[in-house]
Amino acid sequence: MATLRIGVLTSSDTRAAGAAEDTSGKALIELSGGRGWEVVAYHLVPDDADRIAAALVQMADDDGCDIVLTTGGTGLSPRDVLPEVTLSLADREVPGIGEHIRAESLKITGRAMLSRGTAGQRGSTLIINLPGSEKAVRESFGFIADQLEHAAEMMAGGGHG
Repeated sequence: MATLRIGVLTSSDTRAAGAAEDTSGKALIELSGGRGWEVVAYHLVPDDADRIAAALVQMADDDGCDIVLTTGGTGLSPRDVLPEVTLSLADREVPGIGEHIRAESLKITGRAMLSRGTAGQRGSTLIINLPGSEKAVRESFGFIADQLEHAAEMMAGGGHG
């Protein structure tokens, strides 16, 4: 498989305003690079549905990302809208990814049940919502990373081998 083309999106009012550093987005960039994947796009946007949608569409449709990893915006706050935006842009949902992240995360903290992260396929791009904290991002990435190359191969028309 060729090197994956990765997009990273952080959805956070606080981080987008510069009031806090985006450590979770930077962690995703570091973790992806550590696997030899190429991070071709990075967006830091507020918790705003239109801004999130524009960034996701750009990474999927224009930047040609195989995988878009998002962080933030998956909780219960009124402005946490990332799962809804992801599904509104997806051709189809990939529910097992969010289910697996929650199941593994529940072994670490009961608060994992409050995460609404999901995943969806837009064309040949897989968009995956991860939690907002750096610790949770690192854990969640570890739960799913081994399957991402195969997912990209499948979306490109590869077999189940």
